[in-house]
Amino acid sequence: MPRALTSPLRRAVGVAAGVPTGLAGLGWICVSWAVGGERARRATAALVGLERRRLASWYDHHRGGGIGGRGGRAYLLLRGALGVLGGYLVFADVFLAVLLLYGGAGQLVSGEAHPIPLRLPGVRVTGDSSVYGIVLGLTALALSVGWGAVLVGLERRLADRLAPFGRDEAMRGRIAELTASRSGIVRAVDDERRRIERDLHDGVQQRGVTLAMLLGRARHAAEPALIDEAYAEARRLLDELRDVAWRIYPAELDSRGLRAALDEVAHRSAVPVTVSYDSPGRLAPEQETCAYFVVREAVTNASKHAGAGAILVGLRVTEEEATVTVSDDGRGGADPDGGGLAGLARRVRALDGTFAVDSPPGGPTTVTARLPCA
Repeated sequence: MPRALTSPLRRAVGVAAGVPTGLAGLGWICVSWAVGGERARRATAALVGLERRRLASWYDHHRGGGIGGRGGRAYLLLRGALGVLGGYLVFADVFLAVLLLYGGAGQLVSGEAHPIPLRLPGVRVTGDSSVYGIVLGLTALALSVGWGAVLVGLERRLADRLAPFGRDEAMRGRIAELTASRSGIVRAVDDERRRIERDLHDGVQQRGVTLAMLLGRARHAAEPALIDEAYAEARRLLDELRDVAWRIYPAELDSRGLRAALDEVAHRSAVPVTVSYDSPGRLAPEQETCAYFVVREAVTNASKHAGAGAILVGLRVTEEEATVTVSDDGRGGADPDGGGLAGLARRVRALDGTFAVDSPPGGPTTVTARLPCA
C-alpha cells in the first residue's frame, strides 16, 4: 500500500498507543518523588525514550530536545495529559460518528426514518432523521480526523521543546549518524566513479576510436573528405572531453563561485531554468560543491525524466543555513530512494544537512537541501 495511504492509519495507531504510554508517564510522575536519585533519572529517561520511539515509529518524527534531564518529568506530565485527554476525545468522536452513521444508514435502508422539525430564528426546516444521522456522523468523523492531526502536531512540538536526550543516548545516536554518513560518502564516491567510467567509455573512448580509424584511412587514401571528417570528429571529441570535465567538477565553481556555476547549469539545460540567488557572500567550498551537485542532478532529472517545461532554482543563505530548492512542473512521482537522488541525500547528510523530495504523482516536484552554515 502506498505510504501516502498508510500515513493516516499509522498516525491513528500512534494516537492509540499514546494513551497507555501517557497513563504510564502520569503514573510515574505521581510516584517518582518517592524513588529519587539515579533510579528515578533512569526510569524517566526510559519513559521519554519510549515516547520518542513511538513518535519515530508512527509519526515519522525523529527529533527531540537537547541533552539534559530537567525537561524529562515536565515532558512526561504534559505529554501524558495531552495524550490521554486528546486520545479520549479522538476515539470518543470516532465512536459517536460510527453510531450516527450506522443509525442513519440503517434507517435509510429500512425505510423507518421519521421527520424531525428543526426550528431556528426565522427558519423552520423539517428533515429526515436518517439524513440528520448521516450528516452528523460525517461531521463528527471529520472533527475527529482534524483533532487527530492537531494532536499529532502538538505532540511533535512538545517533543522538540521538552523531550531530552540522555548523554549516552545522544552519543550513540551521533555515532550511528556518523557511521551511516561515512558509508554514504563511500557509496557516493563509488557511484561517481562508475558514472565517470561510463562517460569515458561510451563517449570519449568511442570518439577516439572513430578518430583513429578516420586518420588511418586518410593516411592511406589521402582523401580531403576523410581529412575533413577526421577534423570534425576531433572537434566533437574535444567537446565531449569538455562536457565530461564539466560533469566531474566545473572550473567556474572555484574561479567564479557558485552563482556562475548555477548560471552555467541553466545555460546548458534543455529546459528553461530560472535561478534565484540570495546570498551575501560565498559559502564554504564543500557547501558550494554540495549545493551545485544538488542543483545539477535535480535539473538533469527534471529535464530527462519528468517532462518538465520550466525549472526554478533557488538559493537562500542565512546565518544559520543555506537552503537550496529546485522545483519543476513535470509529471512528478520521483523516487527519493533511487538513482541520483539517493546519492544527493547521502552527500547532503555528510555535511549534517537535510534533504527532502516532494513529488506527488502528477507533479510538481520540489527538491530541498538545507546545509548548516556554522
